Amino acid sequence: MKNGLRNTLIIIILILIAGFIFYPKLKPVIKSLFSKNKQSAAPMRQMQQRLLASGYVIVPAKMSEIVNSTGTLRPDEEVDLSFETSGKIVGINFQEGTRVKKGDLLAKINDKPLQAQLEKLTAQKRLAELKEFRQRNLLDRDAISQESYDQIQTEVQTLQADINLVKARISETELRAPFDGIIGLRYISEGAYATPSTKIARLLKISPIKVEFSIPERYAPEIKIGYPITFKVDGFSNSFNASVYAIDPKIDLNTRTIVLRALYPNTKEELKPGRYAGIAMTLSQVENAIAIPSEALIAEIEGEKVFIYRSGRARSVKVNIGLRTESQIQVTSGLKFGDTILVTGILQLREGLPVQLDTVFLNK
Repeated sequence: MKNGLRNTLIIIILILIAGFIFYPKLKPVIKSLFSKNKQSAAPMRQMQQRLLASGYVIVPAKMSEIVNSTGTLRPDEEVDLSFETSGKIVGINFQEGTRVKKGDLLAKINDKPLQAQLEKLTAQKRLAELKEFRQRNLLDRDAISQESYDQIQTEVQTLQADINLVKARISETELRAPFDGIIGLRYISEGAYATPSTKIARLLKISPIKVEFSIPERYAPEIKIGYPITFKVDGFSNSFNASVYAIDPKIDLNTRTIVLRALYPNTKEELKPGRYAGIAMTLSQVENAIAIPSEALIAEIEGEKVFIYRSGRARSVKVNIGLRTESQIQVTSGLKFGDTILVTGILQLREGLPVQLDTVFLNK
């Protein structure tokens, strides 16, 4: 134990002696190291004081003012088919979902009583015409009076009117296609009793097809007949082009919108009525526009402004704006091509604040 304590004391004494001997030589080196650490810490503190932000470099861009809306596809023509008279259905001459031509006989109501009445009237008319022929010959020889001849002539005309009436009633027992189209599902069967309120089937014409939609009233003055639109339908990867053919003359007081209808040829009949459609209308276009992201614009009481990056600092610039889209705003004055606008850290930006750009994009 005594030997161990003695060895420890000897080691401590040797360390102290070495310190006194080498300290004067190490002192300049230690000072140099501390000086370098202080010098490197100063730029770090300066970097930490700069605000990190993203910038957009403004280049010429093409801007379009697009109005988006939603609409519904509607048939060009649509009618619920029904008879004009009542009776028992004796024939149905169409297949559900097939194409029919205008004038095709689709269904028939029993008309036997009317046909019998027509035959009777036709026979009576033939007899009356024979009498009229004989009376005319007698009148030419002054064998009868003019009054007698007029009576038989009136009888002929009356019978003809009765025949025309029965024929009209017979035509009411025939259900014919009012236009070319596709007939839908059948709602009644042969042998059923039909009335004018009985729905037989629905007939649609879907080529062309209509697109009905609404836009805010402020755009109404810009829309004219023939104005082009683009629309998309779920399930189709491509867009469809149509043109406005009708504009409702009245603004909806509840929604402050105006209803438009556009026409699409639909020659292949791939689009069906009732489908939802997303509509886009391009109202105006500007070539070589100064376009900035919407989030870069700051609205104030005095007007709008943006922050630009200049010489490592944020500088506020008053701007005037033009077109607006969902993601961009046109600047008509205050900026120029090549300016870098700041688009992040907007709430922290102040005039003259040091800024470091962490990301820079071209505003394409």
